Amino acid sequence: MVVRAIWLCLLMLMTAGQAHAEDGYELWLRYRPVQSAVDLPQRVVLYDESPTGRAAASELQRGLSAMTGRTVSIDSPVKRGIAMNEDPAEARKKQIVLSRNAQPDPTLGAEGYHIETGAVENHVLVTRISANRDIGLLYGAFAYLRQVQTGQPVRDTTDAPRLKLRLLNHWDNLDGTVERGYAGSSLWDWWRLPDLKSPRYVDYARANASIGINGTVLNNVNARAESLTSPYIVKAAALADTFRPYGIRVYLSVRFSAPIELGGLKTADPLDPAVRAWWKAKADEIYAQIPDFGGFLVKANSEGQPGPQDYHRTHADGANMLAAALGDRGTVMWRAFVYKGEVAEDRHKQAYNEFTPLDGTFAPNVLVQVKNGAIDFQPREPFHPLFGAMPKTPLMMEFQITKEYLGFATHLAYLGQYYEETLSADTFERGQKGRTVAQVISGMAGVANIGTDRNWSGSNFDQANWYAFGRLAWNPHASARDIATEWARMTFTTDARFVRPVVDMMMRSRETVADYMTPLGLHHLMATGHHYGPGPWVDNLSRPDWNPVYYHKADKDGIGFDRTAKGSGALSQYDPLAQAAWANPQSMDERYLLWFHHLSWDYKTRSGRPLWDELVLTYDRGARDAAALQDIWAKMQPYIDAERFEAVSANLRIQAREAKGWRDASIAYFQSKSGRALPAGVAPPDHSLDYYKSLKFPFAPGI
Repeated sequence: MVVRAIWLCLLMLMTAGQAHAEDGYELWLRYRPVQSAVDLPQRVVLYDESPTGRAAASELQRGLSAMTGRTVSIDSPVKRGIAMNEDPAEARKKQIVLSRNAQPDPTLGAEGYHIETGAVENHVLVTRISANRDIGLLYGAFAYLRQVQTGQPVRDTTDAPRLKLRLLNHWDNLDGTVERGYAGSSLWDWWRLPDLKSPRYVDYARANASIGINGTVLNNVNARAESLTSPYIVKAAALADTFRPYGIRVYLSVRFSAPIELGGLKTADPLDPAVRAWWKAKADEIYAQIPDFGGFLVKANSEGQPGPQDYHRTHADGANMLAAALGDRGTVMWRAFVYKGEVAEDRHKQAYNEFTPLDGTFAPNVLVQVKNGAIDFQPREPFHPLFGAMPKTPLMMEFQITKEYLGFATHLAYLGQYYEETLSADTFERGQKGRTVAQVISGMAGVANIGTDRNWSGSNFDQANWYAFGRLAWNPHASARDIATEWARMTFTTDARFVRPVVDMMMRSRETVADYMTPLGLHHLMATGHHYGPGPWVDNLSRPDWNPVYYHKADKDGIGFDRTAKGSGALSQYDPLAQAAWANPQSMDERYLLWFHHLSWDYKTRSGRPLWDELVLTYDRGARDAAALQDIWAKMQPYIDAERFEAVSANLRIQAREAKGWRDASIAYFQSKSGRALPAGVAPPDHSLDYYKSLKFPFAPGI
């Protein structure tokens, strides 16, 4: 006992201070030694010999062995309820038991679990994880390990997911690139699949299962028809085989014109019998290789993608045709991100106008997948007006985990707070107060930020966005702060001297980015193509709504996009009670001010300052807050390993420099429009506007 205590103390000191170098690969599943080691089980007893049951037992063995410094065994009793023949010392070992319920518990559903602690069976202290199905045992095992890792007392717990579908959407291409991906190349090595299966595929599945994600769309929504050819179906089947024990089903993005490109048909009309037969045969071919195939994700009639409107059919016609091909075997997720350059209307309105007339016409196995906001994953957006406007149609939330408009992988922007902000917004569906976005969705999809970088997501703090997405998909009513605290304790240390300031930093971070990129409700201000830096001056692109000037409408008199009845009328798409929150610029949350209103530069904000001064000061505050992140992080050095400390420090230096660039370029441009002097005490931009316009980034990541 003395030797063990000394060993444990040494390891605890290592993890509390300058621990051995880490590269982030283990994510939040690090399983470092814990103070409660002596109280933890010494044996895993498994009553469910399915692959998923074995995965649950193996995870408990891995975690408990690492956290206690003991060899934890896995035993399978010969018969339920009867202990194995063994010596008395072995029989007295503390146990954690995994068992499926003999009689289904209706409160758990298919994926829920119950953790019962402190029971004594045959004079042995037992913790029992029970579930109706084996996947519940796996989720319960991860929940138990999460309590131990975070230093919380293991408590009796009953939990089940609130949403049935909890998916990652990989924007991965067949050539190994990732659209808007900032963590290296695609995780899927299509060239060497199905023969070579990377060990990372199992670790990917473990990480997703640990936060409750139960599906993954393997390929880009801007799909290639080749994804549906027989060789690629076999490759997808190899991934499905790897993921299956972890409760993860695979899905494919499909190109609507595939019957023409692959099948030699002359049309992809969803009402054409030959087209319908082609899709049915293709679905049958997939299910022959992947019996639990999840279904199709579709981007159609948007940004030049083919779709049913090419044949004067509706989105429902296209979705229902694919739904019939899948039958009750799978689901169609039909994206509502639709806009067309030839439609001379506010992009904010287009999805609502196209989809609300179709409410109630979609097949039962179709979900309409709606982005959190109506424009495109901006640093701040009001919730999409479709939430609360289609009560007869299951809706799927689409969040972006990869930070396309939030500084790529280098800027610290914790998105859990952003997700929570959207999910908690009141839609007033059918005029009912309290009908939040979380209450009107049937599933959640997150555009993945995962790649081949050793730390998976391009930076250590971007792992938190993957984690937060999964935890909120499991429970969309959860607290983003609680999730950040949980993640920080699992990923770095349980030391409160680290956790409190870092969680505070995370919770402020997205606000900071919005301040130096898109203050007061401005949006879509990025440069062309790469979305890397500022470009509020861009006005030469072929489609009006690709140009930032279309969105801010700044001139010598004022700035902002009028979406009231006097402008585009987009505000009217919300329930009248929701409209009231944004209709009056003098009483609304000013973080959305210029999203809904075009106002004079002299408009008096609630601070008493004119709009011009408020705008400049917000840009300035964002850049200063970004620089201040370095000072907060510098104080964390004593509590974590040197490798990750330095990696985060480097990114924060980049963020501070680039936040200053966003601030300077934006102020220089808008000052050229307003013609006003800078507020007292505000430093001018470092360079001329022409200098900022001249900057080019042709090889920025993720293009």
